[in-house]
Amino acid sequence: MTPTEILQHLDQATLWPADTDTDTDARPGTATHTQTPAALADDVAGAYQSALQVRQLRMDRGDVPRGYKIGFTNRSIWPRYNVLAPIWGTVWNTTLEFCEGDAAIPLSDRCQPRIEPEAVFGMRATPPANATLEALYDCIEWVAPGFEIVQSHAANWKFTASMAVRDGGLHSHLLVGRRVAVNTIAPSAQALNLTLASCQVALHKDGALAERGQGLNVLDGPLLALSYFLGELRQCKAAPDLKPGDVITTGTWTDAWPVQAGETWRADFQAPLSPLSVKFT
Repeated sequence: MTPTEILQHLDQATLWPADTDTDTDARPGTATHTQTPAALADDVAGAYQSALQVRQLRMDRGDVPRGYKIGFTNRSIWPRYNVLAPIWGTVWNTTLEFCEGDAAIPLSDRCQPRIEPEAVFGMRATPPANATLEALYDCIEWVAPGFEIVQSHAANWKFTASMAVRDGGLHSHLLVGRRVAVNTIAPSAQALNLTLASCQVALHKDGALAERGQGLNVLDGPLLALSYFLGELRQCKAAPDLKPGDVITTGTWTDAWPVQAGETWRADFQAPLSPLSVKFT
């Protein structure tokens, strides 16, 4: 599909055609499934260029980029979704929402939505070239609990990595809870990484426990996930760099759970992150 067609399906919350062939990297059981890692990387690289074209179309109509989402940092779910590495996409002014702990989100304009509890960073500065973890830590203003509402325009969430990249990194909405300055949590990058990696979350649906997770699940910690993403972003041709004020959500600590209108989901994060609750309408 063309970038214009991808954007139309995004706006209309409709599934892509069943015979969509936006990449060549792999439906299991097909001949292309045996492609080399280099060929797969090329396909994903092409998908990012397509996603950047969709990004430009959105900016042309007035949407404002507010940061990035990092997806598939939780290695334990890679086999379930037919991916082999993290991906990333853009967060928008129209998809970013801040709250103090409770919120309501409509689902009518989303396609096969799912919920993910995550740690979210806010940037105060652009990291330097080849930033160390300490240099990256110095560029972060705050961290917060978050719910990313992800979606897939591929039926039944059956896609390849390239399809997921073209599909905006599967991003639909980002709810950011109570923000706390990182320098009040930990005095260094190492301390921040240990704190967030050891932090746990209990995800509940309508009061019943759905799953437990922890920050360690996302590439061994949210700060490490952010560092990995920064390297990938800067290797992507024409991708805009991080800038002050950007918001970056670092990947789900659990599986991505399907959601429906009428449900209430709550993530009980351990300190230093606070609980977060959302009602779907």
